[in-house]
Amino acid sequence: MVKIQIKNQEITINLSSKGDDYISLTDMAKFKDPQLTGIIIANWLRTGYTVDFMGFWEQMYNPNFNVIEFDNIKKQVGSNGFILSSKRWIEKTAAIGIKSSPGRYGGGTFAHKDIAFEFATWLSPEFKLYLIKEFQRLKSNEQEKLSSDWNVKRLLTKINYKIHTDSIKENIILPQKLSSKDSVLVYANEADVLNMALFGMTAKEWGNKNPKLEGNIRDYADVSQLVCLVNLENLNSEYIKSGLLQKDRLLKLNEVAIWQMTALLGNSSVKQLSGD
Repeated sequence: MVKIQIKNQEITINLSSKGDDYISLTDMAKFKDPQLTGIIIANWLRTGYTVDFMGFWEQMYNPNFNVIEFDNIKKQVGSNGFILSSKRWIEKTAAIGIKSSPGRYGGGTFAHKDIAFEFATWLSPEFKLYLIKEFQRLKSNEQEKLSSDWNVKRLLTKINYKIHTDSIKENIILPQKLSSKDSVLVYANEADVLNMALFGMTAKEWGNKNPKLEGNIRDYADVSQLVCLVNLENLNSEYIKSGLLQKDRLLKLNEVAIWQMTALLGNSSVKQLSGD
């Protein structure tokens, strides 16, 4: 949850890693009147254009949208006494484009960015332009931060993985005079020792379970897992130098992974590194 400033008005946005960002209509309505936000939103909802737009949006993105109730609501548009609140729209149609939650802090009516921008048009063209500009700036900053964090994390693991693979080369591959094909298999197995210790599965098993995802299991690790992975790589290098068998190293590394992840979860320093 982040906040941006539009024309001296604070707007709350719930960001999503999947791009399903929701913007507070309640905060946006304060641009017209801070005391009548519910009425302002209801007045917008009751227009024929708004009902059509939200209905078409739901049919595009919501497989559980109640089209029959949507048609019933459409028939009432323009009739005397027709009122449509966000709560009624959600309850009748099982809509997901608008969310309503109680509470003084963080509560109110939120809408998917597609719908929120339409509400902004109805409020004020000037307000909408400023909203789009600030929203794009926010998303750009977010992307830069994610890209920077990702590069730092990957660089950290690659540096330590170099130490790890050098240890394998010196203590496992060279003495046995394996073929290049065998050496690749050894490297893969050693990488999977860490994967099994930390993630409970090999890289191949993860790939079979996630066929639509690009990259590998480590690309989807969170900060806590990456910190733990760095430590496991160093430990495994030392275990290899000590001559421990792979099966024994796996059990030791798994014990360390469980202990470290327990300690890292909820750690304030890790949260700060994550940007939470």
